[in-house]
Amino acid sequence: MTESPPPDRTPLTVADVLRLPVLAAGQPTVVCGHDRLSRAVRWVHVTELTDPASFLKGGELVLTTGMPLPTEPALIRSYVDELAQVGAAGLVIELVRRYRQPPDALVRACRSHDLPLVVLTREVNFVDVTQTVHALILGSQVESLRRTQQVHEAFTSLTLRGASPDELVRAAAEMSGHPVVLENLIHQAILHDTAGRPLTDVLGGWERRSRATSSPQRTDVCGPESWLVTPVEYQGERWGRLVMVPDSTSPPTFGADQVMVLERAAMALSIARLVHGRPWERAAHRTALLDIVERRYRSAPEARARLDALGVPTHGRQLVIVLVTVAEGMGELEKTVVQELRDAGARALVAEISGTRVGVLLALPATRTWRPVVERVAKAVRHRHPAAVVSVGGEVDDLTEVARSFQDAVRVGEAAVPGERAYVERSDIGLRELLHALRNEVQLQDYVERCLGRLIEHDDRHGGDLLATLHAYLDAAGNKTLAARRRSISRQALYERLHTIERLLDRDLESGWDRSELHVALTALGVQRLSAGTPSGEPAGRPAVRRPTTTDT
Repeated sequence: MTESPPPDRTPLTVADVLRLPVLAAGQPTVVCGHDRLSRAVRWVHVTELTDPASFLKGGELVLTTGMPLPTEPALIRSYVDELAQVGAAGLVIELVRRYRQPPDALVRACRSHDLPLVVLTREVNFVDVTQTVHALILGSQVESLRRTQQVHEAFTSLTLRGASPDELVRAAAEMSGHPVVLENLIHQAILHDTAGRPLTDVLGGWERRSRATSSPQRTDVCGPESWLVTPVEYQGERWGRLVMVPDSTSPPTFGADQVMVLERAAMALSIARLVHGRPWERAAHRTALLDIVERRYRSAPEARARLDALGVPTHGRQLVIVLVTVAEGMGELEKTVVQELRDAGARALVAEISGTRVGVLLALPATRTWRPVVERVAKAVRHRHPAAVVSVGGEVDDLTEVARSFQDAVRVGEAAVPGERAYVERSDIGLRELLHALRNEVQLQDYVERCLGRLIEHDDRHGGDLLATLHAYLDAAGNKTLAARRRSISRQALYERLHTIERLLDRDLESGWDRSELHVALTALGVQRLSAGTPSGEPAGRPAVRRPTTTDT
């Protein structure tokens, strides 16, 4: 966490100086240049010279009694021209000794340059004015230097310890007191910190608002909402920009402090981009997806605003969770999924959510079906990972229901038999898939052992094929002629083997109940062996049965 920032030290302006008691005692009146009173005052200069501009550097508030002013209008005009040309902040003239009202030529000249002209109707000690103003300016400069050092040290410390991009954006928001948003070139809000403001206020309609705000070459206030914007580069190429959002309830103003914080944050982010190689868009998608499926959001409107700002609109869309699961070796799985979805023109959150799984939140228009999109992704994935499982949750139309779609996809994925279908949805889950999901359960393993164990042992000892014979018989629904043909044996040989099976298992193969139990056991054995890597068509020796452990009890 960063320290709370001290109050922002904005430059002293002409208006600020006029409000000081030492000058207010002279009852100042602004004759012209009212709209330029926000000019910064770098110094106060008292002069009775007719050519004071030669001693000025710009930003000075000039104080004079008016005694040396020339009488000729042309010379007065030349006097003001020089002040304007050098960049004086304003001219204050005391109407006590020489004038009772400012000369018309002086007023016209100041008005033509929009130079603030202030008259004092009471005598003021100019030395007191300069001492007061200079003390304020010098104090502000010292504080500004101290503040600059604090900001520099804070971001240097964050950079040296390898702070994440999220931390850098959070630090910028805390130091400035304003929301800060990092976006890419296509106006997607990758990272943000709202500085305590409602997320919907900061990110609502982000892309539209962002596109209405121009991108300056250097830090500047831009757009209809007066955002403070600075470019962010990576290896010399601009890839995004950092935005500071003003408070909408007050006039948008940013001081030197906010500019400094935003620029230092942008520099730190550029360095972090070199250190953290993984694209930040992917990290943003991962965080958003996990927050949605785990319901880590304050409200549905905030969640929608966040996804909209990432370029994934959800209002009025059909939402579907898709999970791509591989046994090992993710490789560029996430990249493959992202590319296929992009080529299909589908909006989606895509993120690697575990070491073996990529999650997708599809957000498609209500008129577009998700199946062709998922099939395209599945084919590309299966081309590189033949045993990958692509599971699909139930379709929902509300962001608050996405967590349910995710749980559906997880259960479907756990039940799916690898390598059989391009993708699997709930309607594909039958008995075989259910048994596959339960394949590691002790109760199911024990059931298979009790039903078929003696048969498997007999085949192991004698090199027989009774298990395959039973499989053919049950698949033929008890049709012995069909079963014998499938096993390429005579009916008499089949009868003998079936009799041996009944004796070994103590079962009646004419019983529908016994057939059902044995069929379930054979199906369970098949999915267990498939998971172990044994070809399902060639049953191998009996698989090891997992024994109960202390965690099971």
